[in-house]
Amino acid sequence: MNKQSMFHQLALIEEKVGGLYEEIGHLKNAMLELMEENKNLLIENQHLRERLQQRETELEKKEKRQSSGVKAKKDKKKRAVVGEGYDNLARLYQEGFHICNVHYGSLRTDGDCLFCLAFLNKQG
Repeated sequence: MNKQSMFHQLALIEEKVGGLYEEIGHLKNAMLELMEENKNLLIENQHLRERLQQRETELEKKEKRQSSGVKAKKDKKKRAVVGEGYDNLARLYQEGFHICNVHYGSLRTDGDCLFCLAFLNKQG
């Protein structure tokens, strides 16, 4: 193998390594963006849970003022179960799965689904 051939091979290897470094840089940036988005979503989720808890407390107070007895307890239990179900569906949606009746359970690949969002925003 002559010197020119060795130099040419070395230049090709250097080019490939440079491409790999560039690709690693892009992956690193994408990973940082995902980590930041995940952190923001965790914070937002915590705020929503706090707000939900606050709203449930307000509804409980209002319910106690309006009526007491067996019916009030049944409604409270039903609302707690519905709230937990919606929370689970919201978690599944945040993990990247469809929760709408059109594509339920399949992986979301094209961003947000209007059917899923409409379902989540529906007032129970």
